Amino acid sequence: MDLQLLGRTVFVTGGSRGIGRAIALGYAGEGARVAFSYHSHRELADQTAAAIRDLGAEALPVRVDLDEPSSGAAAVTAIGRRWGGVDVFVANAVRWPDELPDQSRRFEHVPDTEWQGMLRANVEGLIALLQAVLPAMRGRADARIVLISSDLVRHRDPALHGLGFYSAAKAALVGLANGLISDLAGEVLVNIVSPGLTTTERNLTEMPQPVRDQQIARTATRRLSTPDDIARAVLFLGSPANGNITGELVTVAGGFN
Repeated sequence: MDLQLLGRTVFVTGGSRGIGRAIALGYAGEGARVAFSYHSHRELADQTAAAIRDLGAEALPVRVDLDEPSSGAAAVTAIGRRWGGVDVFVANAVRWPDELPDQSRRFEHVPDTEWQGMLRANVEGLIALLQAVLPAMRGRADARIVLISSDLVRHRDPALHGLGFYSAAKAALVGLANGLISDLAGEVLVNIVSPGLTTTERNLTEMPQPVRDQQIARTATRRLSTPDDIARAVLFLGSPANGNITGELVTVAGGFN
């Protein structure tokens, strides 16, 4: 299937590694020009940019911090100067806990600074990014937005205790998408992709093997999703080949239950 992405401008946040990198490379492989954000690891961003260029596509790494709304506006300005606007916006960047939560810590003992910071970055930070990027998308034919949520919104998993605040932030994307769809009716298609536990380098390093085994045992395909699995869903929804799908939440979790 021709996704009709040749020459289109894509902006992927959190694109220097993991799922975001797979998405960025996927769009590059389809001939799109790819801007992607990184937070602090410029060396990883440079490696991703080189990989995009190896595919024959143009690349533009930009720094975005979800805690600094001005950084998102600056990134969109840089993209506009280079390519004139944005056709596809993929919101993948996320504030994730620095380490897996203490399994013995009670919900009410989580410091305010910890849970408020996660909600503000993942919800308010995304809203600020959308407000910055939408003017660069309006009026462009076949514009698409894909928000990356999490299957933690749909499933309560005792093996991943302590991630309630992260789940709350990701659940907020559903309401946000509904509002966007109403505001952008006839202009931009908006969808959500919800990954299950995915074999990113970080998850393979930090997620204990027994936790991964429990997840696999509850998955119909008997394997965890790869970053490329997620990217393929995002590429279709965020392309002109998706002609009339909007307001949908697509779960890529191998039939996890």
